[in-house]
Amino acid sequence: MPEYTHPFPRRATRQITLGDARVGFVKVGGDAPVSVQTMTAGYTHDIDACVREISKLAAAGADVVRVAVPEKKDTDALREILPQVKVPIVADVHFHFQRALEAVEAGVHKIRLNPGNINDRKQVIDVIQACKARKLPIRVGVNEGSIIERKDKQKRMKELGRVFSDNKHGHMLAIMIAKLEEYLEIFYEQDFYDIAISAKSMDAALTIDAYTAISERFDHPLHLGVTHAGPKETGCIRSIAALSALLTRGIGDTIRISYANDPVYEVQDGLELLYSLGLRQRVGVDLIACPTCGRIQVDLFTLIQDVRKALAEKVTLPMKVAVMGCIVNGPGEAEGADVAVFAGDRRGIIYVQGERVANVPEPEILDRLLKECLDFQDRVTRGEAKLGEKKVDIIPPDPIGDLGSGWEKVAAGNVEKVTPLTIRKS
Repeated sequence: MPEYTHPFPRRATRQITLGDARVGFVKVGGDAPVSVQTMTAGYTHDIDACVREISKLAAAGADVVRVAVPEKKDTDALREILPQVKVPIVADVHFHFQRALEAVEAGVHKIRLNPGNINDRKQVIDVIQACKARKLPIRVGVNEGSIIERKDKQKRMKELGRVFSDNKHGHMLAIMIAKLEEYLEIFYEQDFYDIAISAKSMDAALTIDAYTAISERFDHPLHLGVTHAGPKETGCIRSIAALSALLTRGIGDTIRISYANDPVYEVQDGLELLYSLGLRQRVGVDLIACPTCGRIQVDLFTLIQDVRKALAEKVTLPMKVAVMGCIVNGPGEAEGADVAVFAGDRRGIIYVQGERVANVPEPEILDRLLKECLDFQDRVTRGEAKLGEKKVDIIPPDPIGDLGSGWEKVAAGNVEKVTPLTIRKS
């Protein structure tokens, strides 16, 4: 993962490592960058399909990919899957501890256990010892939907209940903390500390409260996420609401944004969240564009999608590209961008680092903008230019003249009368 400087005070945690020499190593916690995870949507025992999906997710930028292993045929498949992929793989064990032992034997890089599903002490110890022998980390997940309230140790539950009595999520927080304390005690007794913790909920506010409380009590790295977040259209808001609140407080070491959709979107949106917060160095274009506005004078929404697709395929540098639909905000954005276009009356003025390079009709905007982006990328690669280096101040074109629409408006009496001295000619 790229080097970075964490922009927020970071919660101190232990560090765990997963991977091997062939797929590479991913560090989680400590001073490591926040990593992005996702999970395959298909059956693990469908080997060829699983390999294709893992490879697609890795190509999209996933640092870690998790697969489900509910049955022995799934752990058997791992022996053929693992040699074909190039990203660390986590085995998600559902209800049977034997699947975890089989996954470890197959060469998986991390195990995910749920205290609500596998809680037999001897079974847990067997998994711990197997992972300890291979130096594999374990994620303990006390997600809201899968933890069960204990029937014993009620005294501790009551104590925690009093601690969280002022919180509207106090009862659930008490259950989560108590379950973690009980479960992690088994790990500590075995002298095993390569642990990550997750405490997901579909409630963004509860997720924030849970991870905040856990971060105050445990020094293990935290896997952030909002579970059962829903479709991408609403799940992205629910997820970002919780994760950004935590990350900006220095809480969180690895994330998964969960959608009822193609998991490639989870990776893309997870990375964009980290890029936007300055938690990861951006890979590829930083694309900005106008919102909906009555001033737009080109088909901006089609243009921006075409630009996004074209640049994603051909530009690898983190250059800032602005696509603006009018001359009101356009100059300011062009001034701060590496490459920019702002539109007028079915035309586009294109700038490269504040220097005007073209004024083209609308049908030519996409091709010319792409050309300027690729040319600029080549110059940066050759060391002839630097990203983010503004060269000149842009003087906005006159709103009634430079782009060809103003004179008709003047003639029609649709603008205030002006004198020739007030109109700047280009």
